[in-house]
Amino acid sequence: MYPPDPSKSGESSAAAEVPPLAPAPEPVTGIPVGMFYPAPPMERVVSCRMTPAAGGAWTTALCDCSDDCNTCCMASWCPCIPVGQIAEIVDRGSSSCALNAVLYCLVFHVSAGMCQWVYSCAYRARLRAAYDLPETPCSDCLVTFCCQTCSIAQMHRELKNRGLDPNLGWEVNSRRTMTMTPPQHQAMEGMTTRS
Repeated sequence: MYPPDPSKSGESSAAAEVPPLAPAPEPVTGIPVGMFYPAPPMERVVSCRMTPAAGGAWTTALCDCSDDCNTCCMASWCPCIPVGQIAEIVDRGSSSCALNAVLYCLVFHVSAGMCQWVYSCAYRARLRAAYDLPETPCSDCLVTFCCQTCSIAQMHRELKNRGLDPNLGWEVNSRRTMTMTPPQHQAMEGMTTRS
């Protein structure tokens, strides 16, 4: 295990030298550098209706929560996360998901759970304006007041169906436009030019 002691065995110090160790590799920091996400496969593009809907219609109905059960569960049990994700995309990255989630929680706690719907209502109105969507089945305020979970899930699905994945954040979505097909790129451009 240890090299023999040259003083005891009478060997020369040259024979007893241990070869030098290789230099240690640089530590990994865990921060990806220059990582770009590839475009989704064509099958996914077709199945998710990534192109803008004709006439500015919603791509899913208010109560189509079965289309995306993960988002529906998140909107039910922890609505601050999807609201934060939606707000980051609608704000085009000028505010972070975390900031919007904290603001939503703050409004929820300050108003004793009575007025948080106003926060999501504001972003529903901005999303509708960005895509020229109709105010259906009724006004934004009434939808978010009566069916806030369904409203949040619908907004999340709408962004996904238009090529913007709220789970990835604005920066990754904006980088993805470089690798998108023309209909997806037009959907993304519609979001960036209308606000």
